[in-house]
Amino acid sequence: MADFYVGKKEYFPKIGKIKYEGPKSDNPLAFKYFDPEKLIGKKKMKDHLRFAIAYWHSFCGDGSDPFGSVTHPHPWVVDAANPMEVAEHKMDAAFEFFTKLGAQFYCFHDRDIAPEGDTPAESEKNLFAMVKKAKKLQKDTGVKLLWGTANLFSNPRFMNGAATNPEFGVLAIAANQVKSAIDATIELGGQGYTFWGGREGYMSLLNTDLKKEKDHLGRFLGLARDYARKQGFKGVFYIEPKPMEPTKHQYDYDVETVALFLKTYGLDKDFRMNIEANHAELAGHDFYHELETAAALGLFGSVDANRGDFINGWDTDQFPFSYYETAMAMYAILRAGGFTTGGLNFDAKIRRNSIDPADLFLAHVGGMDAFAVGLVIADRVIKDGKIPGFVKKRYASYNSGDGAKFEKGELSFADLAKIGGEKYGNAGVTSGKQEYLENVFNQYLLGL
Repeated sequence: MADFYVGKKEYFPKIGKIKYEGPKSDNPLAFKYFDPEKLIGKKKMKDHLRFAIAYWHSFCGDGSDPFGSVTHPHPWVVDAANPMEVAEHKMDAAFEFFTKLGAQFYCFHDRDIAPEGDTPAESEKNLFAMVKKAKKLQKDTGVKLLWGTANLFSNPRFMNGAATNPEFGVLAIAANQVKSAIDATIELGGQGYTFWGGREGYMSLLNTDLKKEKDHLGRFLGLARDYARKQGFKGVFYIEPKPMEPTKHQYDYDVETVALFLKTYGLDKDFRMNIEANHAELAGHDFYHELETAAALGLFGSVDANRGDFINGWDTDQFPFSYYETAMAMYAILRAGGFTTGGLNFDAKIRRNSIDPADLFLAHVGGMDAFAVGLVIADRVIKDGKIPGFVKKRYASYNSGDGAKFEKGELSFADLAKIGGEKYGNAGVTSGKQEYLENVFNQYLLGL
């Protein structure tokens, strides 16, 4: 009996189950470093990483771009009589892929798994017909839904935003769509629900009431949260920061911006961050910075795992491959306590000229191996204690004496000024040892 799912048709017939074969393997369709059952500390590697497949890029992306048409003619589109039949075939292909790759989770937008109808009622009917099929396939395969979300950016009605749209009717339609997506996520046992404000921002301030739009977005998210909780949803809500593109400026610009937004509108108890590497770069940060910032604010939740291209500054959504970047990311994630309801969702797409069916597998194998290496390195750095110990020692002056009193709030500003004038005239001349720490991290990276 095959250890993977195949529907009425096998869409990847030349590819079997992807297995761990170790770093010496020459098989491109095998894991070199991702050993799912290997213990890292007290958890298996697969439970640390919680890999998920992005339905949209992997099964909806067709290689088209602003300068060219389709280069990935998906086999699940062929011989389909109508959009719902395409959706049926696509889901069979998706679960075949999930199980051959060994992914534990997947993520989707509502419009990824079911076509939009002519009316909201028809759209909801289409969605729940596919939810019924997905629920059965999840039960049959053991693959789970990490999180669901609604596509509030593709339809022309959302060109001026969804919850931030100047027309109330569009906001109401968005609410109808989010309600259905939340209901679908609950039905499928989703562990989270994500809001990505793809067009929640402005193109020009000349035609925008910025405060009104932010107020509407805050109220919309609060109402959606309350609805989901009443329906029994116990998971986490995520907001995915992104600075621009397609809008000039989005209200979820980066982690710091979203954190202030959540606290301003009383959403910080229920919402966490879904942090994307490529979006961090577009905001002028790096991935590690955004992860560390979310952790410091108590808002770390989940990750969209990809990479961008610093040369062209576009949201290229490439698969991660830098072991240094994944090691730094996992270092932040492990110190933040690791994933609970979140995971590593590959919000990444194969290139336009990657047209072999195997390329989708190769891309995910490489990304999963990259994060497996990152996990091992991060675990080694933490257990060895050299770098964490250096950081702890660097702030040791706050552990006792006047420093400890300051941390506890026992000193007034006048007290601080007096202490500074009398005791610490030569302070601030200790080396930060950045070069040393970078060299040490490279030693871990190379396994030396």
